[in-house]
Formats: sequence, structure tokens, C-alpha cells
Amino acid sequence: MTEPVVKAWDRAAEGWSSSSPIIHAWLRQATAAMLSEARLQRGARVLDLAAGAGDQTKDIAFAVGPTGDVLATDISPKILDFARGRIEAAGLANVRFAVADAEQPVHAQTPFDAVMCRLGLMFCMNPAAALAAAFNALRPGGRFVALVFGDPANNPCITTMMKVARKHRGLTGSVSPYADGGLFSLAAPGRLASLLTAAGYAEVAVKPLAAPFELPDAAAYVAFVRSSGSPIMEVLAPLDAPARELAWQEMEEALEEFRGHRGWLGPNELLLGSATRAG
Repeated sequence: MTEPVVKAWDRAAEGWSSSSPIIHAWLRQATAAMLSEARLQRGARVLDLAAGAGDQTKDIAFAVGPTGDVLATDISPKILDFARGRIEAAGLANVRFAVADAEQPVHAQTPFDAVMCRLGLMFCMNPAAALAAAFNALRPGGRFVALVFGDPANNPCITTMMKVARKHRGLTGSVSPYADGGLFSLAAPGRLASLLTAAGYAEVAVKPLAAPFELPDAAAYVAFVRSSGSPIMEVLAPLDAPARELAWQEMEEALEEFRGHRGWLGPNELLLGSATRAG
């Protein structure tokens, strides 16, 4: 990853960490599905790629128990500091941390039983390299599991916000939603499965998961994204403060369409990819 990318995630780190309760509720079922697909046993060794502020790292650490070992990595030193604090506050002593790029080889004395990545793989400019590095880090029979964003059409909150952000930046040209390193880079039909197969994995499976965002109103969703949704923050970053505020306000108004009689429910779809390193 380039230095600007690292700095961008450093800027989003505090917001992402402070939003952990919201993120945990949003991804609770999806994270449970990840843990199930990883087939974790007590005492397992797990590599948590793009660990972020450590919400899922904590779940993994509890799943493998005190005899297990979790290595949490991320390109952002600042976000790993928040993860470290979260793990320490939970009284867990079975997690280690390292600043590392998911696309680079993993240096570990003992192979891992599982490699997991929650909403990080799609940001890799070279996901094939990340999958190869994960493959080489696994023991034979070890499991790889990742959550990425699904098709843009099934994630209208994100696509609406990005459309508004690009309009306010004056970015009127068409751009592929599947561009490398973007939110939907692995959402193209069959792409994640083909990358896993090409990397040498067996038992490749990719399935969609509904992950709706339930909040009191659109304003709460916009507040979450503007503090921790790095891609949209970066699109708006060159604008002055009043121009950014106008963009955020338009996003909030557009997202009101997802308000119902029981509150605000923003549709989201994720893809759960899983595979095994054959023996």
C-alpha cells in the first residue's frame, strides 16, 4: 500500500474505533458466519488481516481461547493502537499486533490454522497477491475466510453517497464500480471465487449475506460514514468545509428514502468467501 493510503486510514482510525458499537451491531451476524466458516478450534492460530480497530479480532480471540494465538495486522499503525487498547480492555492476552500490508508475504515461524479478513480484502490493489500471501501462511487444511462488499446494486446507501460525493467534487466521468482497490472491487460476479481458485485454494465458496444497517435515522448513518467511511471522506477531502457540509446534507436527504415506520434501515449486501489450503 502507498503512503497516502496509509495516511487515509490513519485519519479514519479514530472515527472507525469510536463507531465500533455500531459496526459490531451491523456485522454481528456476518462475523458469526465468518467464524463458523473458519472452523476454529480452541487453541487455533489465526491471522486477522486488515484487523482495523479490532472488533472482530476480539471475537476471534474469544473463539480460540487462552491457548490460542491471534496475530492482528493492518497497514495503519494508528488503527492498530485502538485495536490494542480494545483487546487489553477485554483482558485478552492471546493477541499480537503487527503493522503489515496484506499483499506482502507473512513472516511467521508456525503456519496458521486460519486467515481471516473482514472488509479489507477489497481495498487491496492486488488482491491476488494478498490471497497468495494468505495461502502461504496457512497450514495444509487451514481455512481462509473473507467478507467483502457485494454488488453495488444491492448496496444503495453506499452508491448513493458516492454519487453525491463525486457530483460535489465535479467528477462527472463514468467510472467502473469494480475498480481495483475500491469498495466493490471484488463484487463482480465470479471474481472472488476465480481469484481464490487461481491462488490454489480448494473448497472455494462465495455466498451473499444480507447485512442491513439499522439506525434511528439517515443522519446517524451519515454521521458514521463521515467519521469512518474513508473512501467517501477521501473524495470530499479537497473541498472546503462549507462545500463538504453541503455534500453531506444532500446525502442525508437522499438516504431518507430508507426510513420506514419502524425506523431507518439501510440495505447492504456482503459476500462471504471461504476456501481451504489443500493438504
